[in-house]
Amino acid sequence: MTIQSWRATCIQMPSKLATSAKTQDEAWVIIEANINQALALIDEACSSANPPKVVVLPEFGLQGPPHGLTIDNWLDKAVYPVPGRITAPLQEAAKKHGIFIGGNQFESDAQWPGRYFNSCFLIDPKGEVILRYRRINTASWPSPHDFMDEYVAHEGWEGTFPVVDTELGRIGMIACGEISVPEVVRCLMMNGAEIILHPTNEDNNPAQEAAKIARAAENMVYVVSANVAGGIGFSPDGSVQGGRSRIIDYRGKTMAYHEDTDTDISVTAVIDVEALREARRDLGMGNALLRTRWDMYRSFYGNFDIYPSNAFADKPMAEAGEAMGAVKQAMEALFKNGISTRI
Repeated sequence: MTIQSWRATCIQMPSKLATSAKTQDEAWVIIEANINQALALIDEACSSANPPKVVVLPEFGLQGPPHGLTIDNWLDKAVYPVPGRITAPLQEAAKKHGIFIGGNQFESDAQWPGRYFNSCFLIDPKGEVILRYRRINTASWPSPHDFMDEYVAHEGWEGTFPVVDTELGRIGMIACGEISVPEVVRCLMMNGAEIILHPTNEDNNPAQEAAKIARAAENMVYVVSANVAGGIGFSPDGSVQGGRSRIIDYRGKTMAYHEDTDTDISVTAVIDVEALREARRDLGMGNALLRTRWDMYRSFYGNFDIYPSNAFADKPMAEAGEAMGAVKQAMEALFKNGISTRI
């Protein structure tokens, strides 16, 4: 079936931080205000002259990050399941407008007590959550890699790096700084992804901007990257600003971009999946996937471990500082492999 071209829009919105609240009820007031702001901007985008079929919200846009809270404190204060209380209004909005909504939240799961995840989610036009990706490379927060063997046994590799086949094409998601980890988008592409939705919450980082272009071009995928407006989540006083939402095509060309840090829905572009598929069928040099010698690199990855897996397999991390033991092991591995040098 031929896929008609469709429009994606980035919802560049400010986010209030739930960590400023003292109680769960106070935190929910903040979260609900963020949700209502997202809903208003989605309504505005969908009533515009160029209504989207997909909108993407920024990372941390609905809760903000935990800012040093213990795992249990953050779980108690501001973390909810997916689907759940946070996604429910967005699920209704997706049905109302007949669109896909990509977002991000800190997620709890009864399957994994004592842990939370930085999770991306995708809601379809029926209001169903059809994709959930839990961030692997985290800022010293819980990760599926902390108990990798058990997690992969439960979710499988396809559930660990999920891609969903939709009427718009095959979609995967990542969060923020994982755009700078080449293997994550590579795994999603290998699982079939054609479009990467990228909720992000970042300062003005040239390396990360370059990574967005590189990931799109090297994997021949569209990247739809929605950043936060105003202060980023890691800047409690708002002095470090977001902005720079961007949509990039499968050749690495920027299709839409907004440099400023204001609330904005102008980053919108038409996604042509059939053109991407044609490019992936091409036998010429423009097909970045065709002549890559995958097996040449396999042994390097097979024997190369830096950050230890299953570091919290027996007992969940209680607070971020506990990750320092794994970090020190990773540094020793860098020394051992001759990548870092001792003083």
